[in-house]
Amino acid sequence: MTLVCTICARGGSKGVPGKNIRPIAGKPLIVWTIEQARASGLFDLIAVSSDSAAILAAATAAGADLAIQRPDEMASDTAGKVPAIRHALLAAEAHLGRRARVLVDLDATSPLRDLADISGAMALLEDTGATNVITGAPSRKSPYFNLVERQSDGTVVLSKPLPSMVLRRQDSPACFDMNGSIYVWQRDAFVADPRVFYPDTRLYEMPEERSVDIDSPIDFALVELLLVARLNRQP
Repeated sequence: MTLVCTICARGGSKGVPGKNIRPIAGKPLIVWTIEQARASGLFDLIAVSSDSAAILAAATAAGADLAIQRPDEMASDTAGKVPAIRHALLAAEAHLGRRARVLVDLDATSPLRDLADISGAMALLEDTGATNVITGAPSRKSPYFNLVERQSDGTVVLSKPLPSMVLRRQDSPACFDMNGSIYVWQRDAFVADPRVFYPDTRLYEMPEERSVDIDSPIDFALVELLLVARLNRQP
């Protein structure tokens, strides 16, 4: 079957300017994800989509098979990522000359994933026949006990109240923080109805130490520490 990997990276990051090509642990951030996709050996084509010529040049130098210029309307601060993924998929298929069966999107700002996470998420899609798979880590705080909403009168209430007989966090439903690291879709379902959640969406669980997404300078520093530690453990 044909497998396509997309990596979408805007040039206009506000939290960490230029983060997608900013050096981290010895190489530009986006290069970590391109190299993971290549090392997995799973993909017929690795496509990088960006509005930035510098990001596309870095991606090509790092071994991406296809550099896709993202349309301006898909690259604004208010634009969602899903339309850009669909655009990249269709461009990749046009380049290949055939349709994919499975689409995998890897987030450039989540380089702590490992190859087993990519193959594991794909295996979950195949084993369950689900429309798609997302990834996440166990929530550090339970929304049933720790997440509150402020109402118009200034009072606060639990966002997700539980029946009164549930008194312990351990007895509440398991909750996960989406880490945005890996998304896997059945191609035809995604193209027909591109979104993240379907009635049969499954979650592939990743540990917290591989689930940090870079949105701030603190995230960047933490991820670099973890990447360097990983490199130092390698023989």
